[in-house]
Amino acid sequence: MQPATRTNLTDSAADSLRAEIVSGRWAVGERIPNEAALTDLLSVSRGTVREAVRALVSQGLLDTRQGSGTYVRSAVDPSAALDRVKRAGLRDQWETRAALDAEAARLAAQRHTPADLVKMRRLLEARGTVADGGHEAFIRRDIAFHKSVVEASGNLAMIELYDFFTGAIAETIKATLAGELPEPDAPAHAAIVDAVASGDPDRAAAAVRAFMAPVLLELDRLLDQ
Repeated sequence: MQPATRTNLTDSAADSLRAEIVSGRWAVGERIPNEAALTDLLSVSRGTVREAVRALVSQGLLDTRQGSGTYVRSAVDPSAALDRVKRAGLRDQWETRAALDAEAARLAAQRHTPADLVKMRRLLEARGTVADGGHEAFIRRDIAFHKSVVEASGNLAMIELYDFFTGAIAETIKATLAGELPEPDAPAHAAIVDAVASGDPDRAAAAVRAFMAPVLLELDRLLDQ
């Protein structure tokens, strides 16, 4: 194991621990060395070791068990996979997000609660227009609405993936496209809520596909120029 460098001790320590896990030197289910041993191996403080372990726990690589120690939970590094997704083309990213939106709406139609519908309608009303506080504020409100539909799906993995794709797409658009993609109007947004409320999963998925179609067509036009 490589000692941590001083540029960012916590990140460096986490990278060293991650390398042991991904390489298979620490097997899934195996207990890793204790805090004192890791402090010596990495040449850092116990506080830095705790922060590095906490970071890998949050990423799903480690699992801490009270009174027992810290164990390898998974050898699959999610950060590497997400980095590769982030380097994918904008069209691929957007198509994936559209698929997530459609499946989330399908599940939301089956699983939503009355509170979910209240939240969706409240956020839809609060969404407003770009004139209400500027472009950045409008984007935040729009994302909040769409995320409420995803949250109603009850699928935690889908919620996390949606957050990632939303951020990645926004960054890629800013970096590659001078113009803006078309923004579906309020009735198109309301149609998604109505479809979810109907309890018909096929209708909900179709509402999202109809919502996304003009955006994907314009994206193709912009990228093919």
